[in-house]
Amino acid sequence: MREIVLDTETTGFEPSEGHRIVEIGAVELFNHLPTGKTYHQYINPERLMPKEAFEVHGLGDDFLKDKPLFKAIGQAFLDFVADAQLVIHNAAFDMKFLNFELQRAGFRPLPNTQATDTLMIARQKFPGSPASLDALCRRFGVDNSAREKHGALLDSEILAEVYLELIGGRQPDFMLAADSAQNKKSQTTDTSTDWRPRPRVVPLPSRVTEEEIAAHAAFVAKLGGGAIWLKRG
Repeated sequence: MREIVLDTETTGFEPSEGHRIVEIGAVELFNHLPTGKTYHQYINPERLMPKEAFEVHGLGDDFLKDKPLFKAIGQAFLDFVADAQLVIHNAAFDMKFLNFELQRAGFRPLPNTQATDTLMIARQKFPGSPASLDALCRRFGVDNSAREKHGALLDSEILAEVYLELIGGRQPDFMLAADSAQNKKSQTTDTSTDWRPRPRVVPLPSRVTEEEIAAHAAFVAKLGGGAIWLKRG
């Protein structure tokens, strides 16, 4: 199963108010294991960066002014994502911005069903507890010391670790496979013990008659001393 752990940075909270995406970062997982493939893109938002947003991610106007517009990178982004399930913390926020940008640039929007929300998973698993990415890092012992400011690629890498913990620990499929193999081994051992033959309490009577024994002895006597039946091992 292919999944894409994704994060965005923006100029604000609402695309309907003129805010735009300025960074996309994504990490590919296959069967819950990182493949090493990533997607990372800075984007020119075609507007000035509000001070509040700059303080969050540190991406300013001078840095972004020569970056490509979303319409120039939209197809490459869709090609990377393809039909993989997206894993996003607070998915409604990022999907809202992604689909606004995609439709604005003339691309197809992504269905909301294609996104798995780790914020929702965390709130269901730990009701009443803080569920921010930093809080989940503390809970699971995930190192986020490099996260001085928000960054889409770094945050998606951190979220990938948190996500694997949320769904049952790192490399869950591997652990299930190991458990399954151990169970099979145990079942085989138990079953093999059941079918092993045991000594009979009362031995079966011989099926050779007295007449057959006498006839065999007479036959061997005719063969002389070299008969194989007269030799001892």
